[in-house]
Amino acid sequence: MRIDVAISDQISPHDGRFIDGKHYFACRVYFEDTDFSGIVYHANYLRYMERARSDMLRGLGMDQNKAFESGEGVYAVVDLTMKYLAPAKLDDDLLVVSTVETLRGASVIIDQSIFRGEHPITQASVQAAFLAPAGRPRRQPKAWTKAFASVMTDGNRN
Repeated sequence: MRIDVAISDQISPHDGRFIDGKHYFACRVYFEDTDFSGIVYHANYLRYMERARSDMLRGLGMDQNKAFESGEGVYAVVDLTMKYLAPAKLDDDLLVVSTVETLRGASVIIDQSIFRGEHPITQASVQAAFLAPAGRPRRQPKAWTKAFASVMTDGNRN
């Protein structure tokens, strides 16, 4: 089987986008995301948020793979607070909204909410530290802190 290049060029993974300093990332609940009761298994909300954060970094021009392969460093979640407000169910269209809240030399705190329609169903605060290959905290690349700062509002600059 061959794929028509013109078709494959038209179809690509979903990319989120920034609007007024917030990153929006859409996803859908599939059967594999649910438990036997038909609601999203609790750990899968973390997967949706991780995809949104990865997409947000990519959208800011941060090449995590290149930073890792060059030995510069990598982000790791070091603190997470999460609140479940309502369950998501099979076929729900969800929107993950991510906001850079606090920027420090070696870490960033990103608040994330998952919405079904206009209703928030999950809220989280995620702190990611930038780590050197040996696992110790390291200052984030300057270009990356500038990129984060570019999407922060004045009310959430540290």
